[in-house]
Amino acid sequence: MEDQPALGECLRHIRRRNGWKLKDVSALTGVSMATLSKVENDQMSLTYDKILQICDGLNVHITELLSGSSKTAEKSRRSVSAPSNTLRQFTRNYDYYYLATDLVRKRMVPIRGVAKSKTMEDFGPMLRHNGEEVLIVLSGELEVHTELYSPVRLKPGESVYIDSTMGHAYLSVGSENAEFLCVCSGDEPELEKELIGLLDLK
Repeated sequence: MEDQPALGECLRHIRRRNGWKLKDVSALTGVSMATLSKVENDQMSLTYDKILQICDGLNVHITELLSGSSKTAEKSRRSVSAPSNTLRQFTRNYDYYYLATDLVRKRMVPIRGVAKSKTMEDFGPMLRHNGEEVLIVLSGELEVHTELYSPVRLKPGESVYIDSTMGHAYLSVGSENAEFLCVCSGDEPELEKELIGLLDLK
């Protein structure tokens, strides 16, 4: 399997494809030319916030920045998950690993996660977003809270399917943090971007 390109290579590809110089990218994104140069030459990495800042400035999807070519990613609808195309996002309530980020505008967003909160007081306000989702517990025990149903506990191999517009929260039960696989789906082609932005607030 061909390796996915590094962030610096992807950024350089997008810049050259649009005929931009480093100073143009700097003006669009607010990131210094020195930083952009180091990223392109694989001399430094970027924080998640900086990656989002560049995506917003260049008007590209985050998965395009990670894959380097939106046309290739849209054309090939197969993705084998590996560290190179997995986006990590650590929040107060979850450790999230977004899978298959080399595919843009997906109708399904697969996420492997670890639930860290033990109580609703720790979790805070429930999450809600567009679409639907199915979650299956991989290890540990998970307690599913929703605004319209009583809490339910799930053991490894058990699953739940919910309307994601309904407030929901996943809590770990016991000393072990529960690990799960969650697949979100919806009609919006930018669902992944919406989810990343929403969870970053948590």
